[in-house]
Amino acid sequence: MPVSATQPVLVGHGKNAVMILNELRPGLRYEFVAESGESHAKNFVMAVTVDSQVFQGSGRNKKLAKARAAQAALSGLFNMQLDQTPSRQPIPRDGLQLHLPQVLADAVSQLVVEKFSELTDNFISPHARRKVLAGVVMTTGTDVKDAQVICVSTGTKCINGEYMSDRGLALNDCHAEIIARRSLIRYLYSQLEYFLSNSPEDHEHSIFRRCEQHGYQLKDGVQFHLYISTSPCGDARIFSPHEAAVEDQGDRHPNRKARGQLRTKIESGEGTIPVRSSNTVQTWDGVLQGERLLTMSCSDKIARWNVVGVQGSLMSYFSGPIYFSSIILGSLYHADHLSRAMYQRVADMEELPQPFTLNRPLLSGISNAEARQPGKAPNFSVNWTVGDQGLEVINATTGKDDLGRPSHLCKHALYSRWVRLHAKLSQTLRIHVAQPTLYHEAKQGAADYHSAKQTLIRAFENAGLGAWVKKPIEQDQFSLTQ
Repeated sequence: MPVSATQPVLVGHGKNAVMILNELRPGLRYEFVAESGESHAKNFVMAVTVDSQVFQGSGRNKKLAKARAAQAALSGLFNMQLDQTPSRQPIPRDGLQLHLPQVLADAVSQLVVEKFSELTDNFISPHARRKVLAGVVMTTGTDVKDAQVICVSTGTKCINGEYMSDRGLALNDCHAEIIARRSLIRYLYSQLEYFLSNSPEDHEHSIFRRCEQHGYQLKDGVQFHLYISTSPCGDARIFSPHEAAVEDQGDRHPNRKARGQLRTKIESGEGTIPVRSSNTVQTWDGVLQGERLLTMSCSDKIARWNVVGVQGSLMSYFSGPIYFSSIILGSLYHADHLSRAMYQRVADMEELPQPFTLNRPLLSGISNAEARQPGKAPNFSVNWTVGDQGLEVINATTGKDDLGRPSHLCKHALYSRWVRLHAKLSQTLRIHVAQPTLYHEAKQGAADYHSAKQTLIRAFENAGLGAWVKKPIEQDQFSLTQ
């Protein structure tokens, strides 16, 4: 693909978006659409209609909203970007099939927000309250118009240690992007389940196709895009808690020791802390006696997905690694910090086992950065996957719903689907081991996956970025008959 197809035309600093658009289409009128937020955190939305298409922009005042509406029109109709500072430029990806990174990013963001609006009664439902919204969008070709929202989720909290489950029935981490990835795995299982049918017509409905040798792979053109309404906690966010200013020239201190460090979320709180260099093994009895349960930050987990894939170890029996083609942030996008956190800090990794690789997805902000969500974070997390009737609501403290029922995203639920597929599709697996009893054994059977994961963990340690903190091993020592 020629570079020009993916690179927007950059326009110098001399003129602003409103002036340039006015030269291209004189006499345009901007309309005030909406105003929201408290007095200290107002958000205005303005719209402009160009060539019978409506473009919206939002910002903390009407002038900024108008400028962003004009920028959206320039980007969408004329493939023009104002010459943004380095820290706000999208970082392209090799092989991304869709042109115009900014148009893709804005479309993915809009699709996720619209789906969440639809699921929460136009944001009126009590479960619309959230700090962070995430979602995964699937594209199947070069046109964003064919995109489909696969899942949406919210949440910013982790389980309280006393509610840990040794039967895989509680969700440990209810941060929105972590829940979005579990929802995507659930969707991938539903797509493999088409192959349980004896009818070739049913097989055609799946996004997977049978490989000639063994296993399954995504059909040509299928790509997944992760949207998060703000930068993921940990290394991507810690040094850039504010929107990039126009004059922001990127990270001025890229070599500071704190850059790139592994960090953990803390139980019953928000924010992250650097990992200790030793004693990264957590024990079941220690946590139950009151030691704080530590969970790796979202930045660190996404970096791991960029090596081992989003599909997890169990899905590796059926499919090779599946990587996000793009990661799009609704706010706090800083190119330097995000690229470092997502993959750059482990670029000196040893060779990975085939077919694993270090994935470098498209990274981008959106034209109209989402307003900050002030106020106390709710204690619940919601999730929806395509095919669901409505939202599932989970109490993040207990990892279950308010009636004590396990989530359809919990380890036990996903493992039971895996066991069924493993039994029925055993002739076509990529990995041949006897049907395991314990969840832990099933995961360990994916040898190449674990080799890739260990290579990543060594890369962090060799770069002086800390040691990966593991959950107590008792969490995974369960079978479905318990």
